[in-house]
Amino acid sequence: MIKRSLNGDKTMGFFKTIKEDIRTVFERDPAAKSTLEVLLCYPGLHCIIMHRVAHFLYRKKRYVLARFISHIIRFLTGIEIHPGAVIGRRVFIDHGHGTVIGETAEIGDDVTIYQGVTLGGTGKEKGKRHPTIGNNVVISTDAQVLGAIVIGDNSKIGAGSVVLQDVPPNCTVVGIPGRVKVRRDPTTGIDLEHNKLSDPMADIINDLNARISKLEEEIEKLKGNNK
Repeated sequence: MIKRSLNGDKTMGFFKTIKEDIRTVFERDPAAKSTLEVLLCYPGLHCIIMHRVAHFLYRKKRYVLARFISHIIRFLTGIEIHPGAVIGRRVFIDHGHGTVIGETAEIGDDVTIYQGVTLGGTGKEKGKRHPTIGNNVVISTDAQVLGAIVIGDNSKIGAGSVVLQDVPPNCTVVGIPGRVKVRRDPTTGIDLEHNKLSDPMADIINDLNARISKLEEEIEKLKGNNK
């Protein structure tokens, strides 16, 4: 499903894709007031548009020109996307400064990425070494997703998390290293409330505290019965 979505924009015209990217900004950023503002003042949009050009050249083996365009994009926006990375439709990079997306990264449709995110590789091996991101995924500020891992559809990655292993669909990930929790209320649409992510370790500790409190109450009752 990820592969099909990633290749879906091949059948769309370049300018039609740009219009879709602009609509995406309005759908996910309430601060957007006008099309002119979005075109002039949204570095995430600038980066996505120019990346599509660089990626086209990269596929045509015009590697130096493609890398030069990505270098200019990084200088202008603070967002670095390798021209080899594959990006699906309606991907929104919000603010985005400090975001880095590696050469073999693959990003599905309707993904939202905040500033400081790294989709990075591990080691010096050739071939697939960067993450594959499914559809409807939200990656919060300063999250680091490293290695040739897969992030399942509809998942959320919390701010500052370091993700080093595969994440199933409909999960949340928080912490260093990232701790995975299946969402009890999975959604199939875009959910930008990335501030409402529970910590699996905190849930376990709270559960243990509740059990300890219950045991203490039972012990006190037993003490009372023995008097």
